[in-house]
Amino acid sequence: MTMPDYHGTTLILFNFDWDQTGFARLAPAWPTVSAGFDLFSFPDNARLAWFDMNRFVDRQARRARRQGWQAVTSSHEQFGALAAALLAERMGWPGTPVKAVLACQHKLHARRVLQEVCPEANPLFQPLAAAYGEPAPEGLDYPAFIKPVKAAFSVLARTVANREELQRHTRFGAWELWIIRHLVEPFERVLRERLPGTGSAHRLLVEEPVNAPQYNLDGYVWQDEVRAIGVVDAVMYPDTQAFMRFDAPSRLDAQVQARALDVARRFLSAIGFTHGLFNMEFFYDPATGRLTVIEFNPRMAAQLSDLYARVNGLDLHRVALALAHGQDPASLPRAAPTAGAASSFVYRAFSADTVPPMPGATQRAALKAAFPEALLFEFPKPRGSMKRDFKWLGSYRYGILHLGGADAADLRARCEHASALLGWPAPYAAEPACSLGPRVGERPGAQTPVRTSPVTSPVLSTESSP
Repeated sequence: MTMPDYHGTTLILFNFDWDQTGFARLAPAWPTVSAGFDLFSFPDNARLAWFDMNRFVDRQARRARRQGWQAVTSSHEQFGALAAALLAERMGWPGTPVKAVLACQHKLHARRVLQEVCPEANPLFQPLAAAYGEPAPEGLDYPAFIKPVKAAFSVLARTVANREELQRHTRFGAWELWIIRHLVEPFERVLRERLPGTGSAHRLLVEEPVNAPQYNLDGYVWQDEVRAIGVVDAVMYPDTQAFMRFDAPSRLDAQVQARALDVARRFLSAIGFTHGLFNMEFFYDPATGRLTVIEFNPRMAAQLSDLYARVNGLDLHRVALALAHGQDPASLPRAAPTAGAASSFVYRAFSADTVPPMPGATQRAALKAAFPEALLFEFPKPRGSMKRDFKWLGSYRYGILHLGGADAADLRARCEHASALLGWPAPYAAEPACSLGPRVGERPGAQTPVRTSPVTSPVLSTESSP
């Protein structure tokens, strides 16, 4: 496909992992520079001790003026999306409104807005009436799903069966509390200035668990018009809350997808989300017909970009760049689809005794020869970090593989072949009928602590715990 005309330089904030791969393939037409540090790699993450969102944005604004940069974007959940919105506002560039980013990322505020504009898509919820370290309150209904008001550690998001489990779940050591507070405080400072009255983000949220299949609606807003890109299905490992695959295209009925888009329109309009990519995670229960929003992410779901590129020829990273430059994504050329079905396969171990070894150079070469279009991401860890994953998340994610196929059956056969070459079990066995509630672990497309590499690269570094 012919590349579009050359564009001015775009600043990518916190450009790691999925984004590093996605933006690099577009660099000939869309040159980029990067800023931001790696939250999950030492010594970069030592900068968390003194990170201030406004000072960071001030510094990037000065650099942008000196260097003549013309746009900014980020799909980094913790700091990048908000920093990009603040910088775009400062520079007069196209960007998602700051208040809209804050409204999505403050999960309690988002629930309150949903309750006003689409209560039928909102679970029961309430703030947890206890600060970190305080006794768990009496009188809650169980089971209950607990998550941070502002996501910091995925380890804080899980279902608890009773007060005793909640009490254990909210006990943190001094080091854990230091990290949690420093991850949330940059957001908190901006929140107090720009969206006062929402309440502190330094707390937890209690939600009604939902037992239903999980999906992702991806789309963007252009000149106040909400447009859908597509829906991707999330498939869990049996009897867990851990992702096994993300499948495209979705098997969800078109009428349900239209309902999800209607919910997104109402919510995004209510919070003033007038420009930018978004991702809505939701449940749909086919037995009851109930659609329930999990959360809105005011950014691209970067992990899913490659899937859309394979099945419908639209690259979300290119959409992000177009929006950052004030270009209507509808004007972007589409590539011919290369697959009728595509998946992001997530390889996990649920016991330290059954962790497959990482593939060697010979195995990676065999995979490249058999599947040159594959993307392989390896996450080797030392034994101590693996044990922490099992304790906090119930599993250890050691690899991700992206593949396409002619259809779902062909894709499964290709995955089983590729998995055998890697020496890993294919993530298909005994699929569950539904998920067990909101997930524990990485969100699709979130800036999770991984180092990603295409299968062609022999240099792979480690994943840190969330």
